[in-house]
Amino acid sequence: MDLLVPYYEHPAARPAEWDAIIAAAPLLYGVVLNPANGAGRAPDPAFVTVADRLRAAGVCVLGYTDTDYGRRPHADVLTDLVRHRDWYGADGAFLDQVPTERRAVEHYRRLGVAARAAGAATVVLNHGAHPHPSYAELAELLVTFEGSWDTYRELDLPVADHYCHLVYAAPASARLSTRVKCAVPGAGAHPWGTLPHPLECP
Repeated sequence: MDLLVPYYEHPAARPAEWDAIIAAAPLLYGVVLNPANGAGRAPDPAFVTVADRLRAAGVCVLGYTDTDYGRRPHADVLTDLVRHRDWYGADGAFLDQVPTERRAVEHYRRLGVAARAAGAATVVLNHGAHPHPSYAELAELLVTFEGSWDTYRELDLPVADHYCHLVYAAPASARLSTRVKCAVPGAGAHPWGTLPHPLECP
């Protein structure tokens, strides 16, 4: 199982859940680290500790960076990428809110180069929907669906090894069609504050 886990809860508030994630290291493709809708303005000691534990367990740490569908300035994105590397030892980048249209490919090509220069061996682009195929050469993984289980089960989505589906409001019986995936029970405005079903704490 290759789980990509975007768990957006503070380690001090949910230590047992973070312990469960680290214990599940063999099941994980990577974990998205998101201290403050990005790296934040200063290192957070609790996230530093979690990142150290994840890396020690052999888990890829993906620093969360919002790109605002290409509207966020390149320099601001780069600052986030460097802070994730310097503060949390991130060895991957999770670029969120990426458009699907071909017009933005060159912008994200430059961001991908910047991410790799900042030490990201793994780059993930979160489109949330199926993107133009030109994006495939820019990253190891493309998130081609992010949404609810009710929507997901009505769609017949393309599948490839470099696609990932992130599904919320999903039952424990949910089966996703991509190799890399994550299905969580959470819903509403903050679904990624719940663990994927295989990692749920008792």
